[in-house]
Amino acid sequence: MNIVTVLLIAFGLAMDAFSVSITSGITIKKVRFANALKIGSAFGLFQFIMPLIGWLVGSSLKSLISGIDHWIAFGLLAFIGFKMIYESTSESTSKKKIDPLHNTTLLLLAITTSIDALAVGVSFSFLDTNITIPAVIIGVVTFILSFFGVFVGNGLRHFFEKAKTEVIGGLILIGIGVKILIEHLIG
Repeated sequence: MNIVTVLLIAFGLAMDAFSVSITSGITIKKVRFANALKIGSAFGLFQFIMPLIGWLVGSSLKSLISGIDHWIAFGLLAFIGFKMIYESTSESTSKKKIDPLHNTTLLLLAITTSIDALAVGVSFSFLDTNITIPAVIIGVVTFILSFFGVFVGNGLRHFFEKAKTEVIGGLILIGIGVKILIEHLIG
């Protein structure tokens, strides 16, 4: 898998964390460097770890499904992309403010925003792609976007909407899934 594809996947996966980081920046009254570092590190770490776990799980299942692995990779990426788009456009029923700096809250946010990365790790295993470099890239891109997302949310407050960034992320993942399927069918 080429570096451009990995970067596109990383940006697509980072959109959930970026959106949550912007939201966190909006809810934190006085953002400090340490706040952004904490949030960015948590999101980046989990976005790094989850593809590794997914890859290990997928590798153990590979011999059972090797004939349809490209369809599974496409299906997972398309499902994740459509799920991101749907969730970003649906109305939120909860308006309760949360403290994103509370350790338990941050842990839950980091896990929740990285579930998609777990599925991508499974997809990578089906495609015989080494996961080490992509996992590092996914983690670093997520850290950078999340770190700056806190400041963006705090500084601009209402200029960014969660839906816009998650729709972009969802479309990128769907596009990557289609690309994988087309490459397999053609090549």
